[in-house]
Amino acid sequence: MRPFASLARVVGRGAIVAPLLSLGTSAVLAAVLLVRDVVPTETVAVRPAILDAFRWPMPAWMPPPPVPDDITMTPELVDLGRHLFYDARLSVDGQTACASCHQRELAFSDGRPVGIGAHGTVGHRNSPSLANVGYMPTLTWANPHFTTLEFQVLVPLFGTEPVEMGMAGQEEALFARLAADPYYAEAFPAAFPERSAPDLYTITRALGAFQRTLISLNSPYDRATYYGEADAMSDAARRGQALFFDHRLECYHCHTGALFSDNLQTARTPFPENAFHNTGLYNIGGTGAYPAGGLGLYEFTGVAADMGRFRTPSLRNVAVTAPYMHDGSIATLEEVIRHYAAGGRTIPDGPHAGAGHENPYRDSLIGGFEISDAEIADLTAFLESLTDQHFLTDPAFADPWPDGHPASANRVMPLN
Repeated sequence: MRPFASLARVVGRGAIVAPLLSLGTSAVLAAVLLVRDVVPTETVAVRPAILDAFRWPMPAWMPPPPVPDDITMTPELVDLGRHLFYDARLSVDGQTACASCHQRELAFSDGRPVGIGAHGTVGHRNSPSLANVGYMPTLTWANPHFTTLEFQVLVPLFGTEPVEMGMAGQEEALFARLAADPYYAEAFPAAFPERSAPDLYTITRALGAFQRTLISLNSPYDRATYYGEADAMSDAARRGQALFFDHRLECYHCHTGALFSDNLQTARTPFPENAFHNTGLYNIGGTGAYPAGGLGLYEFTGVAADMGRFRTPSLRNVAVTAPYMHDGSIATLEEVIRHYAAGGRTIPDGPHAGAGHENPYRDSLIGGFEISDAEIADLTAFLESLTDQHFLTDPAFADPWPDGHPASANRVMPLN
């Protein structure tokens, strides 16, 4: 049976329909089932009733993501994390939530070239999709030191270069603000019976737990490949699939495996797989240089060969996560394909002028290839077949706050 094929209908006040994965003995891999009570007023968030123990929302063929030893995944913890993720009160301006740069309909990306933080601060990086982020052993474009979601979330919350949520030095005010909310007054003790107050430990663990549930494995490609739905993919997408896995294009060498990335860790893998690549996006002055603020792995290692090397993103849901590359400098999938076909991007003039295919640090797999317009259309169709529409609309990942609540009343969202 294909994933998410059945629906569990919960009868009662405020019940919702939640997708379940019906896999017999693999029921432990069923979806998280949450039911929301009726909100008594427009400005009070009520903690949902939990009807079942936590279950990973994923098919049987994929192991769950790893979970740190000090965390027990529970529905209460995930629900708390979801509320925090959408709460703009975690920012200094009361307008910027995690969701302000990671929107569900865009596979938890934001559609901008680079992220926009509190007070309109322009960031340095394209906001990556959070689909399957729990499987990523490295959690930014280039910093190899952020290896857990709990550690990484400290950067958007408290980082200053650039400012994202701007809460550096405002920790106690943040804790007090959350503790005063009626929902959090119940939710923190429910998620952390032994440590019931909002603090750095509880906030980061809850946010990490919610993000681990953002699992996307139900695209047309998955249904055709794993569940025998021959009509799930178009003929064009199947032709594009053949191109993708052909040696002529070499796409699959870096975009490999379940995530279509050479970065992966699961609860069963003995060690994380990490990979960073220079794709010839820049070659300033013919020296191999990249623009300041976007030097890649080199910024952290100081090794010349690491100049311009960035983590390979997953291609799941890639059709809805434009613009592309670490700096959002390529607008469409067609442009991305032509970039790789040329073996690197040529910028003819301006401060970033240079021929990317001549970058001395360019990855050896980026050799260029010939491709027709028709083949580009087919390859694009295949990439579009990696879009998981269920993931983009799953109510389990939706904004839980009622209209007018202080958590969301002033929140800025990318699609607004």
